[in-house]
Amino acid sequence: MKIKPLSLLITLLLSISVNAQNKIKVPKGYSPQIGTTVSMLEDLKSRVTSSVVNLSQEETDFLLDDKANTIGAMILHLAATEKYYQVYTFENRGYNSEEKKEWETALSLGNKARASIKGKPMSYYLKKWDAVRKETKKLLKTKDDNWFKSDVKESSMNNHWAWYHVMEHQANHMGQIRLIIKRIEK
Repeated sequence: MKIKPLSLLITLLLSISVNAQNKIKVPKGYSPQIGTTVSMLEDLKSRVTSSVVNLSQEETDFLLDDKANTIGAMILHLAATEKYYQVYTFENRGYNSEEKKEWETALSLGNKARASIKGKPMSYYLKKWDAVRKETKKLLKTKDDNWFKSDVKESSMNNHWAWYHVMEHQANHMGQIRLIIKRIEK
């Protein structure tokens, strides 16, 4: 069956509109600046998720080379980074001992992560990230734009920049993940 160029274009446009919101809107219950950031974080997470949700176990655990990280590890890394910024910006601290045990390997990646973050389906990693994001949104809803402008204790950054960095970090890894997916031999 031959696909006509117009049908291909329509399919592509429908795919784009389904996978991206195409508008930044402040969700109900958030102050303007925080809501804008939440909208962007959610759109970005949606695009990362749509790239990985259907990966097989082999694809989830694929290593491009001996210095690379698996896609599963990178998704867990995104969750770990977001969790770190939760405690850093909302509680003015780093990980406690329990959080270190759960998140430190994913936050750091590298050899330990290559050895231990594997063998779980993509749904496992996405559920972990979903739980962290749910908490992020709950916490951000309790703050206003004055908090967003305020400095993180004992830091040169403000809360807005910290959450911008979380988003920037996720966008960088989205590109890396998509590159790795293209390199997996089918």
